[in-house]
Amino acid sequence: MDNLVAFFIFAFTAVFVIVSPLNGLFTFMSMTSGYSKKSKNIYAKKSVFLAAALSIFFAAAGLFILQLFNISIDALRIAGGLILITVGFNMMTAKVNPIVSQTEISESTDKDFWIFPIAIPLLCGPGTISTVIVLSGLASTLASMAAMIAAIAAVYAISYIMFRSSEIISRYISYTGMLVITRLLGLLLTAIAVGMVMNGLHNYLLELLQAFFTPLADIV
Repeated sequence: MDNLVAFFIFAFTAVFVIVSPLNGLFTFMSMTSGYSKKSKNIYAKKSVFLAAALSIFFAAAGLFILQLFNISIDALRIAGGLILITVGFNMMTAKVNPIVSQTEISESTDKDFWIFPIAIPLLCGPGTISTVIVLSGLASTLASMAAMIAAIAAVYAISYIMFRSSEIISRYISYTGMLVITRLLGLLLTAIAVGMVMNGLHNYLLELLQAFFTPLADIV
């Protein structure tokens, strides 16, 4: 039970940091400026639900997809970790939306902005997908898989609450406050990313050593 709680907290922290709801929130606020509260709530529900559905899908089917394309979990750890290091560095240097450019945001239409850029890639981008697949590789039992999915659902439930409360949050958290929080999350994200890369490299090194010494042991 303690292991499940610890895994839930770890998964929740990792997913929350990479999703970083504040990034999506302030973009959502700017793109729904002038909309009625009812319309904002509808777009908030649709964007968060889509992002959550995609994240849970990749968490459940991610390992199968890796096997289909013959990609090892350690390769994904390294590739995903490098992506997250870039995202974390950009967050620490005040690039609030490091995944999507302002040009892409400005060119998104009024009808589909909840899909792009809000749901994809701000709430569910390459970093999120890589993270949930790596977490699924750590979930060795059905109970731990359920704990991971519950953690993902909890992150997006919080994101939905934040989106619905965007007007209230904007009163208490200024743009400067958002940048401070984003920098802190960027530091945590970079630390998690470095751990992913180191774990991937460690496992690859062990495989290389085993491949090198096993034939020698057979000869001896």
